[in-house]
Amino acid sequence: MEPSSSSAAAAAASGTCNREKRKNIVPPAHERAKRLKTVQEGVETLECVPRSPRISVLLDRLQQPITPNELMELLHYAALGKTGGIKQPSWCRLLRQKRIKAVNVVIVEGLTQSHFYNHYLTLRHLRNNYSTRVTFTPSSSNLASEIFSSEVPELDALALSQRHNESSELPKALKSHPVITRFGTQRRGLTAYVLPQEEMIKRHYPVKGMPGFEEFVCADSVDCVTDNSPLYGLDCEMCLTEKGYELARVSVVDSEGSCVLDQLVKPQNRILDYLTRFSGITAAMLRPVTTTLRDIQVRLQTLLPRDAVLVGHSLNNDLMALKLIHQHVIDTSLLYRREFGQRFKLKVLAETVLKRQIQTEERKGHNPIEDAVAALELAQYFINTGPRQVVELHLEELWGYTIEEEESTDCAPAPTPSHRFGDILQTLGRSVAFLGKRSDIALDLSNQQWHGCDKEVLASFRRRTNCPFLTVLQFSSFSDHLKRCLPHQEQLYQRVCTNLRDMCVVFAGPFPAGFSEREVRRLFRCCGPVRKIKMLNSTVRIHAEVEFELLEGAMLALKTLNGLYMQGQSIKVQRPVNESMLDLDLTLDALMGDSLNSSHLYAVKLNPSMAECIPIPAKVNGHTLDSKSPTVHRLKVNGTCLQPTTSKSKLSEETVRETFARFGAVERILLPAKPRKRARHAHIKFERSEHRHVALSSTEDLWKENYLVCPSVTPPHLPSWVAMTTPITTVDPDREAAEDEERTCAHTSSQDQEMDVVMRKLDCRLRKLFRSLPGGTLSVVVLLGHTSAHSHIPGLCLMEVKEGS
Repeated sequence: MEPSSSSAAAAAASGTCNREKRKNIVPPAHERAKRLKTVQEGVETLECVPRSPRISVLLDRLQQPITPNELMELLHYAALGKTGGIKQPSWCRLLRQKRIKAVNVVIVEGLTQSHFYNHYLTLRHLRNNYSTRVTFTPSSSNLASEIFSSEVPELDALALSQRHNESSELPKALKSHPVITRFGTQRRGLTAYVLPQEEMIKRHYPVKGMPGFEEFVCADSVDCVTDNSPLYGLDCEMCLTEKGYELARVSVVDSEGSCVLDQLVKPQNRILDYLTRFSGITAAMLRPVTTTLRDIQVRLQTLLPRDAVLVGHSLNNDLMALKLIHQHVIDTSLLYRREFGQRFKLKVLAETVLKRQIQTEERKGHNPIEDAVAALELAQYFINTGPRQVVELHLEELWGYTIEEEESTDCAPAPTPSHRFGDILQTLGRSVAFLGKRSDIALDLSNQQWHGCDKEVLASFRRRTNCPFLTVLQFSSFSDHLKRCLPHQEQLYQRVCTNLRDMCVVFAGPFPAGFSEREVRRLFRCCGPVRKIKMLNSTVRIHAEVEFELLEGAMLALKTLNGLYMQGQSIKVQRPVNESMLDLDLTLDALMGDSLNSSHLYAVKLNPSMAECIPIPAKVNGHTLDSKSPTVHRLKVNGTCLQPTTSKSKLSEETVRETFARFGAVERILLPAKPRKRARHAHIKFERSEHRHVALSSTEDLWKENYLVCPSVTPPHLPSWVAMTTPITTVDPDREAAEDEERTCAHTSSQDQEMDVVMRKLDCRLRKLFRSLPGGTLSVVVLLGHTSAHSHIPGLCLMEVKEGS
């Protein structure tokens, strides 16, 4: 149950998802799930919250670009993990790596970080669905080929070879076996054989939210199961009625094979055929029965633990008869797979594998208890034995062929094991694929698909029934379009630099006569670090152009200093008026809702003397930053007496945490400071976005403690929008004139509109691709950046692990 606004605060407690406690069993940390306890209307319930994989970049690396080699470190770790001897990358953290189901990399040629921020409002999917963003160093090499051919460290490759020597020695006859291609060769826990939701839909299982199952009852199941979760065998018998096949008997056995439920059920409609030959049910047996389907549904909901895994043979038919939706199932007809989608009968599997006779002709109909036990034991045998052993032990009896020994010559040297990433994955039985334009990719041609346009690349990937473990998709159409549509990369880079700088600039004045640049800096740095002050003396009165290092500084200056009285006159603080500022309100609104900023808050602490001079700001509701008419205060300006600075304010992690923890759990605090100088402002990240909203709603209370706050809008990987993108300054008297000319450089409206359409198509295709990925996929989108003999324009790497089992 989701906590409502009227619910009490939920306290997270770690533990297993099992309803029944098991003595002396403590699941490993990566198998545990948090239990959220909520109280609503006096009823206490438990909710199992799956601990999904999560990726984040370390704070000290957010301000540094990553290289292609560092990206390879992440991909190697995501695919192979510590069990393969791979270390966690030094620049990021991938939590719960073992839950990664697939890795998907999209390489977008031609696009740079400048394109991303120049079309920030258009790229809605990329900015909202990727919570991790870091600058990418452009490279002249083929990144797609580099991913597949990247060398896994030798020691790690040898460790993998030793761990998986069985798969490397797999006979050719078994490599294409349907069981091996689906489950690999290694013995794994039961969670590896639980049907994913995508396959349940494909196999016509009742699934919540799918059409046709609106009247079905949902079992009270947790969102996650572990290898310690209990197995329950299930089998049903049906009769033919006027409305089709209806439930007539249900049997359930526990993991020990003991019957816990065996009940006859009265069909709701008139019976046409009892199907006694198969069901064993007669009219005399059902005549006294009063138990209904609804009674059985309630009984099963009470009987089965919340983390129970149901086992059956063609279990979808049983669940359809029960009109029951159960999230976690193992189907033995899909464990012991055959070619071309054919299935073994339960009777054949029991006789061959379990050496047991069931459904014999001497008996009148099937015994559902016997069938449920057989399915349960077949699943337990498969899990405990492992797929390769099962196939080898029963290859001739079940699948009808034998393994011929391959001839070998003593003089032939043993092949040297490959340490290439793509080769290692295939050795481990994990599929790899490349989809993109024809190019020299270090990968077998059978694993490549070449396409002429990005639309075909996307369509080809979405047509696949099974997603490869590692897929690299190359979008190259945009690169050709950008060459035709946009000016030179350096020109776009400079234009974005100028636009970003303009967002951090405010104009202020008029100031009292004699007001100096030093005094302007002292006044405005109360809102955040100031990069540059330019006094504008061309007017009759004194004005100044103030450039902040952060967007938040400009926002706070507009909110708190506009209308401030100084020596009897009011100063006005406003943004520059030019083309780049026309959509600033939309940009700021989008930045506040950015997944990177949704839980972040920016705060500065004022010197007490400065706090007395600034009017109390209006409340901030998360999006509205315009202040009400402020109360007027007077600020004397006499040189040394004016000390509007935060240098005397004690700003430490302890004091910030103590102040803001009352609004909600604080995940981390960043206090940027130059060497040997005290931090003047703080970036606060709450664990939940609601906590930030509470803090922003308490502006007046924070003001009493001399804090100015506003929503964070600067992406964490940019210490400042301008610092990273400002070109290197040179001694050039015409520099300012060149910047002004660049700012007003005309671009035809047709080009701008065409480029916006192109970016919108890209974002749409990436959204469709992301939706088609299975849950638990590490999704990486790389905007390659631009490199040439004269310049290197940084790219952008966006990362997210898609939620889901």
